[in-house]
Amino acid sequence: MATPVLALPGRRRKRADLPAALRAKRRREGLAALGFLSPWLLGFSVFFAYPLIAAVYFSFYYYDQFNAPVWVGLKNWDYILFNFPDFVTGLKNTLWLVVVMVTLQTVFGLGVAMLITKIKRGGNIFRTLFYLPYLAPPVISTLVFVYLFDAGGPVNSILAHLGVHNPPGWFNSPTWFKPSLTLLSLWGIGNTVVIFFASLLDVPREQMEAAMLDGAGPVKRFRFVTLPSIQPVILFSVVTGVIYTMQYYTQAIVAGEVASGHVATAGTTLDIGYPLGSSLTVPQLIYQQGILNANTGPACVLSILLFAMTMLFTLILLRRKNGLVGGD
Repeated sequence: MATPVLALPGRRRKRADLPAALRAKRRREGLAALGFLSPWLLGFSVFFAYPLIAAVYFSFYYYDQFNAPVWVGLKNWDYILFNFPDFVTGLKNTLWLVVVMVTLQTVFGLGVAMLITKIKRGGNIFRTLFYLPYLAPPVISTLVFVYLFDAGGPVNSILAHLGVHNPPGWFNSPTWFKPSLTLLSLWGIGNTVVIFFASLLDVPREQMEAAMLDGAGPVKRFRFVTLPSIQPVILFSVVTGVIYTMQYYTQAIVAGEVASGHVATAGTTLDIGYPLGSSLTVPQLIYQQGILNANTGPACVLSILLFAMTMLFTLILLRRKNGLVGGD
């Protein structure tokens, strides 16, 4: 009679030591788990892993999307980093939008949400009014804003009646183009307002009442009670805002084309960056190199750099989440 194998304390039994029935059960459980994970694994492989690997691969090749790729080593990287001046311009504009636009969106969204919480009657109406612009298609909302802020548009007409006889150039000015885009983003801040509004309603009422009994004023109650309670929502808003703004493309390119008066049609060349490169962003450069110029290698380099910068920003925010709102 065979001696049974005993499992020693703290020692994991080898697969060969397990009974056949138990091994078969574990195999079935593993296959079942793999089946449940297969939709995510398929999506991850097709839409993330493969494009990322392909981008790294083609970044070392010259590929015009018609002929076979030709190995060029680090020439694409050298071209983008040291011999492509538009990359510096697009990077500066993108970082400006990340710092200024995301900050103002977070502050403005939180401020509006706090005002709505103070409204006793008609709060649902105000929430709806602030959320509706977010539902407008980006192209339509951009076209409307370019018309409103045109040199002879309604906004400048109102400013003229108020005594401002030299209004900004808005979308036709290199200085005011990005601030105009920021105003457009603040107009469509409804999703952030709704998220902040929901988080403010979850602030513990007991802590707020205790702070009031201790004599804490509105500023101290906001700093020591409200902020710690909504810290995860602020972090979520900032991180998603950074990721979205690093991919900022549609509004900038549509506003630049419409403001320039030379909208690209079939058979014409798309001229990005109007005015004087102030609307140029890194995603536009990727489109220019990869689609307009059929130059896949530099486009892949730009895509990898954009991905790396987005990951870096996200990791920094996640590691410094306490300092983002002042800590507990």
